Amino acid sequence: MALSSLFITLSVPKVPSSNSRRLLTARASSAAPAASASFDLRRYWTSLIADVESELDAAMPMQPPESIHSAMRYAVLPGAGKEGAAKRAPPVLCVAACELLGGPRAAALPAAAALEMLHAASLVHDDLPCFDAAPTRRGRPSTHAAYGTDMAVLAGDALFPLAYTHVISHTPSPDPVPHAVLLRVLAELARAVGSTGMAAGQFLDLAGATALGEAEVMQVLTKKFGEMAECSAACGAMLGGAGPDEEAALRRYGRTIGVLYELVDDVRSASGNGKMRSNASVLRSLGMDRALGIVEELKAQAKTEADRFAEKYGDRVLPLYSFVDYAAERGFELQGAAATP
Repeated sequence: MALSSLFITLSVPKVPSSNSRRLLTARASSAAPAASASFDLRRYWTSLIADVESELDAAMPMQPPESIHSAMRYAVLPGAGKEGAAKRAPPVLCVAACELLGGPRAAALPAAAALEMLHAASLVHDDLPCFDAAPTRRGRPSTHAAYGTDMAVLAGDALFPLAYTHVISHTPSPDPVPHAVLLRVLAELARAVGSTGMAAGQFLDLAGATALGEAEVMQVLTKKFGEMAECSAACGAMLGGAGPDEEAALRRYGRTIGVLYELVDDVRSASGNGKMRSNASVLRSLGMDRALGIVEELKAQAKTEADRFAEKYGDRVLPLYSFVDYAAERGFELQGAAATP
């Protein structure tokens, strides 16, 4: 398949160079940040992580063959130390979207755990010698470095079906989640990690798309990172009972957040404020000025999507505004969480 057939550009209009020089801490608008300042995202996020960790731990008991299950647990569950755990951004986004619409947290937790399994599986495969050849992940040896390439491949492979079966067996259905919604969630999870989703992003990255123009760079970021965030928000929307327009807005919001988060990581890496990433070529292709400009544009786009919910849902939209600021500024550090989402 030709590279050009996969390029569906995330809409990011160009801005003058003077605007692109804004600091990452600059605000995209004056109204939304004032609202998010009254919301304690760190406390909300921390409380959700505890629920997600419990769900994940119970979903992956040690059983034969122990080598595979040990590698699966290593890939998903936190290790010791400051950088031993992920921030669980996909699960948190899923639950936040569900709760925004008035859905109960219990309805979203199984899907939230499944999203983290899929995310972890993608990272296990991404770190393999045939892809990024990353020796570490989240402050400790990557799964293939700790268990061998063979066990890492098997662990990643096993996490994908476990995610689907966990959603089927643990989501409360048909009340409050109708069977039809459950099927849509499963289809969405499969779509996001499939050959036109995250796998396409990995293909484009391997094919050197980040060395091309801005449209190609943005497509790699959208496929590799925006897809998981879009899926997270979309699943939460479905489980929360969203209408078509609400689901579409949350999809756009999630996709934008995913690209924003990764682009800020690349900017921080290039400026010495973050960990080096494998796709540093993104900054070489865009240039720092343009990258900073896109960060501001993505912030504005995400907050525009969040604005659609403000009048109807009031303070329940505050997590969405706060996620935007956090993705751009990293204003706090979660206990035991790494820089990786």
